Parts: sequence; C-alpha cells; structure tokens
Amino acid sequence: MTVRNYVGVFILMLFAGRANAQAFKFAFVSDTHIGNPTAQEDLQRTVTDINADTALSFALFTGDITEFGSDEELKLAKQVLSGLNKPWYIVAGNHDSNWSESGSNTFRTVFGAETFAFEHKGYLFAGTSSGPNMRMGPGQVPRENIVWLDSVLTNMQEPGMPVIYINHYPQDSSQNNWYDAIDLLKKRNVQLILHGHGHNNRRFTYDGIPAVMGRSNLRAKASTGGYNIVTIQDGVASFEERRPDVATLEKWVEVPLENHHFAKDTATYHRPSFAVNDKYSHVKVVWQYQDDSDVGAGTATGKNFVIATNTGGWVFALDKHTGKRKWAYKTDGKIYSTPAVAGKYVVVGSSDNYIYCLSLRNGKLLWKTAAKRPVLGAPVIRNKVVYIGASDGHFRALNLKNGKLIWDFDQVNNFVVTKPLLYQGKVYFGSWGNEFYALDAATGKLAWKWSNGSTNRMFSPAACYPVAANGRVFIVAPDRYMTSLDATTGNVIWRKQMKDVRVRESMGLSADSALVYVKTMDGELYGVSTAADSMQLTWKSDLQLPYELAPSAIVEHNNIVYVPSHSGMVSAIDRQSGNVIWKYKTSNSLMNPVMPLGDNKVIVSTMDGKIVCLEYKPALSER
Repeated sequence: MTVRNYVGVFILMLFAGRANAQAFKFAFVSDTHIGNPTAQEDLQRTVTDINADTALSFALFTGDITEFGSDEELKLAKQVLSGLNKPWYIVAGNHDSNWSESGSNTFRTVFGAETFAFEHKGYLFAGTSSGPNMRMGPGQVPRENIVWLDSVLTNMQEPGMPVIYINHYPQDSSQNNWYDAIDLLKKRNVQLILHGHGHNNRRFTYDGIPAVMGRSNLRAKASTGGYNIVTIQDGVASFEERRPDVATLEKWVEVPLENHHFAKDTATYHRPSFAVNDKYSHVKVVWQYQDDSDVGAGTATGKNFVIATNTGGWVFALDKHTGKRKWAYKTDGKIYSTPAVAGKYVVVGSSDNYIYCLSLRNGKLLWKTAAKRPVLGAPVIRNKVVYIGASDGHFRALNLKNGKLIWDFDQVNNFVVTKPLLYQGKVYFGSWGNEFYALDAATGKLAWKWSNGSTNRMFSPAACYPVAANGRVFIVAPDRYMTSLDATTGNVIWRKQMKDVRVRESMGLSADSALVYVKTMDGELYGVSTAADSMQLTWKSDLQLPYELAPSAIVEHNNIVYVPSHSGMVSAIDRQSGNVIWKYKTSNSLMNPVMPLGDNKVIVSTMDGKIVCLEYKPALSER
C-alpha cells in the first residue's frame, strides 16, 4: 500500500470514527401507567416538555404504558404520544399484556408493532416487548419477539455496530427467558441495556452488560412526574433526571460504552438448571415440537392428534406419536383459548373476534361465529353445545354442528379468559370484573352472580378454572382467598384467606371429588375438603417448589396429580401418599395445563412455544 493510499484510508477511518462518536440526546420514559389517576396529566406534561427540548433526537418508552392494557387506555396513551414532535419508539410491559382484554393484540394495532429497531448516529437501538401475556407469572419476552431479535441482529449490515437493547424488565431471572435475549445480544457488540419496571433510577449489570433502570413517569407523591435525558458522547452514556416544569437534576450516573468482546468472555453466568431431569431417569421425552410463537393455551386431543394453538394465530394438529405437524389453520389474531374437541369437531376462540370450528381430520373450516370483541375464553362442549366467554361482555352457547346461537348472556362485567364449568345444569365462570356467574345451561338466564367486593379488578376470580363437588363450587383468586359457594344459590359457604397457605389461581379437582387441589405461592400443594363447612386442609403433598405464580389448572389422572409451574416444570404426585413420583423440566417458561395422554404419557406445553410428549416408565420395583 502506498503512503498516499494509507493516509487516505486512515482519514476515512477517522471520519467514520467521528461519525460513530457524534453526540446526541434522547428521552428515556418508562412506566407511564395510563389508567392511574394522574397518569394522563403526567404523560402530557412529559410530552410537552420533550417537545420543547430541541436537543432531544427521539424518545423511548420502555413498557407499562397502561395500567391494565385495556383498549381504552392504549388508545388514550396513543392520543397523548401522538402529540410528540420528534420520533418515538415504544414497547409493551407486563401491565400492557397480562390483563389485556384484546389478548395483547390492541397494543400491536394501536402502536403499529410490539418491537422496534433503528439506527442513530452509529448505534443500533432494538426493543422487544415483555409479558407475561395473559397469564400471571414472571416476565417473558414473547417467542416471536426473540425470533425477530435474532433476525435483526443476524442481518446487521455492520455486525460491529454498538447495540443498545430496550425491554421493560430487568434482564435477570425475574424474566423467565432473559438468557434467550442476552445470548443473542452477546453475539454482537451490545453496550447498554435500558429498562423500566422498578419505578426507580438504578444502575445494574446483567451478564457483564451495563444496564440502567429508568424511573416511572408517574408523580407518585411529588408535584410532577419525570423521565431521564440520556446523552451519548465520547463513549459514555450519561443520565439526568428531568422533572417537567421544574428542573433537570444533576447527572446521576455515567455508563461507559465499550466493546466488551463477549466472544472472549470466560466468565460463567447464571442459567436455569435442568439437573432435575437427571434425577428421574425413568421420564423420557418421546417427542418435542418448537414453535416460532408463544403457545399461550393448553392442548386437546382427538383420534391420533394433539391439537394446539399459538400467538401467531394458528390452530394446528400434531401427530400424537411423533409430534409432526399434520395440518394448520390460520386465524387473524393471537390465540389464548385452549381448544376443545368433540367427535369430528375442534372449537377454539381467537383474539380476531371469532369462534372457530374446524374439522379434526384435516383442519378445514366448518364454521365461524363472530363476537364483538376478542374471544380469549376456552370453550367447553357438552351435548353438542359449545359454551364460551369473550371480551365483549357476552357469554354464548352455540350449536356445535353449525355455530348458530342458542342463547347469549350479555351482562358480563369485563372480559372472560377462563374455561367454564358445567355442573348440575348450570354453567359457571368468573370475569375480570370481580364477579362470578352461574347461568342456566339450557337458557342462559342468570341463576346468580357473586362479587368479591373488591374495587381492584386484579383480584378477580377470572383466571382459575372453577371446580365443583357436593353441591358446591370452589374458586381461588389473586386476593389469596379461597371461596366455597352454594352451587344452587351462590351463597357463601365459606371464604378464607390463610397467611401460611397463600392460594392464588391454580387449582383442580381430585378424581373422586373429595379434594380440591390448590397450589400456593410458596410452592406447596394441598388438598382442601369438598365436604367440610370450612377450609379444611385434609391432604398435603411433599412437593416443594420455589415461589410460584402459574395459574394453570391442576389435573389428576390414574391416581397421579400433575402440577404445572411457572418455570417450565411438571411434577407428578401420588394421589394417596402425596409423594413426588417424578419431575421434569422442559423449559424455563410458564407451563400451561398438563394433558394426560394414555396411561404413562402426558403432553406439556410452555409459553415459549414448546410442546413436549413425556413418558414415564416406572422401574420394575415400582410396578
């Protein structure tokens, strides 16, 4: 190379370095919680403040945009944010997705997407949304967002470009699949993570990656809310808290931005352990199916098929012997409705506002019936009648053969996500409006309804699958109360909250109807008497899980009780002794209800898109 060419190359490199090092500022706003009493005013002040600062290049909004993820709240947030006079980028948090009446669809339709990626002055900014979506549990980046992030990073035109990653949650074990995103990011030049969730300004490090948590935009006990102004200059990100109409506070943290060369990093970082699978060697994976979207509902079976759904809108059949996909049908919305099979029919709800009936044989559409809002509830089929709740305040009974309406109860407060219970001629279900309903199964007329009396709808008996025995209906709820109601009148037989038995949303009925199984937040499994006139704990398993939130139902089959967890593990418990027979961890994500398949096989599915067939072969000494 000649001296002239060498100098020319050096000058080009110098200018490229300067281009990458151009200083810029942006607004970092988090946890706006539209729906909170002061949230709209706080956000409007922030928007006005950002507009007045000509030095800001763009604004980032890092989740929990709303309080409940309702359509009204999301549209109001969009209305306020549309007043910004500069580019802005947004992702969802757990409050936007866990209690979403739209099945997490409205966020995507109102804001155009639930991910973003853009380049600015030599940096790639990439953001993913975070659940849990529609099921209480630890945070989780949706599977389709992980697939998207992989594509964005893989297809970077400049693989060495610095990356700043945005998500709502801390990138640690408070998010079930934090490592899926972290491992992808560390293949590139990731230099900084921005997130919210904790409502405070704090500095963290995740797997060697510097991170900053931003404060909530809510004012709390102050006179005004606030956000952060981030300055990128000379390889440093500096953060100043800005309080609209008041002041910009002193810089509270500086974070060096540098290439950490993670490919050469020899440090060991925490990852979920699957060692439990080695302990129970008689449990084997028969087959495993990995989807590119979340699997947010349970499965059903008919003939030689396992019927499943995903948040890409697909209903599909897997060969129950091999796990191979045999047919698929596409709806236009995310699906959180567990399908039901009766004879040759498959019925399922979709967040595209329709109830679908497909052929079990080939997945062809037989009929679809419209609701006015998303259909997130699971159907139950009895005597050729489909019973299903939706988000439009309606609970419907439909003819299984043609989808025609038999009756329509239109007085549901808020929306339905549960699988209803049919018992003694009535259909029972809860809603996210703090109420529990009993309808005449033949006419749809209201027999009775019960309210927990709370003004906080997060305490609704909405997610549990109710059970019944001895003329009583049993429910549990996030207020940590268990309630026994007279199935005929709705009168409370007993209702109790026990400080050392913290029930939540996961329950099931024993095969002999003598016990209601309840899983506690402390990871214990109890059996509550269905005959006693108080909450009597008459059975206890020796199962001990860590802190546990999964609302998925507990099932018993052939004297084995199957307990799903929020960290992708199923536990099999002996009905008589309460002893653990086996455990198996297929994932680290929330597990949906377990489906027994024959004597010693079960189908388990998890929110990260895994569907697994497990088989337990007891040792000769156990037979």
